[in-house]
Amino acid sequence: MQGPPLPPGGLKSPQTPAEENKPPAEQTLEEQHLTIEPESDSEHAECTAALRALGAVFKDTPRIDDGNGCGIDKPIIVSEALPGIALKPEATIRCPAALALARWLKESVIPAASAALPEQGRLTTVNQATSYMCRLRNGAETGKISEHARGNAIDIASFHFEKGEDVAVRARREDPTLTGAFQRTVSAAGCIYFTTVLDPESDAAHETHFHLDVMDRKGGYRYCH
Repeated sequence: MQGPPLPPGGLKSPQTPAEENKPPAEQTLEEQHLTIEPESDSEHAECTAALRALGAVFKDTPRIDDGNGCGIDKPIIVSEALPGIALKPEATIRCPAALALARWLKESVIPAASAALPEQGRLTTVNQATSYMCRLRNGAETGKISEHARGNAIDIASFHFEKGEDVAVRARREDPTLTGAFQRTVSAAGCIYFTTVLDPESDAAHETHFHLDVMDRKGGYRYCH
């Protein structure tokens, strides 16, 4: 005797009421069933052409798929953010994030450093703390996926110049020096190029770096804090 037809998708393990009603903030990365966003060939080519025109040094690398939505469809590895300005360690990111970084450095960071810190000489290195990494936001066990896991984000820890010590990113809201003015200026300017800017004043998770990302939000909304 044949039983009733199976539901579409076949048999599924029953869920408890707690699992069915679990809010997104309490879901693990595995429970969210995320996928990697596909990237257009033409948009990627346009972006890499713009990045190349600025003089950044980078190379294409194979598609990254670490499961659970972590990965980059068309990743690049950037070793110089601009000509003569090393990115250390080299960063694996999506091209739009690299392009935003290059434009921010060229149009805001370098001019601000020239005005505020002329005795430091030329900017030679940007030290980054995190580029691509498969994790949730702030390394939590549950909640929203980090833009680092999508290749959209980079964390900047410090700037190195020809002369003098590194200018580390740290809490400088009340810093009355020109170094403090430099950091506040480049942090504010970051929102022109990135859709998210979190600095050491944002929260404890960002006390030692800028978090910069190009997360796509409706209506061009930006979160800068």
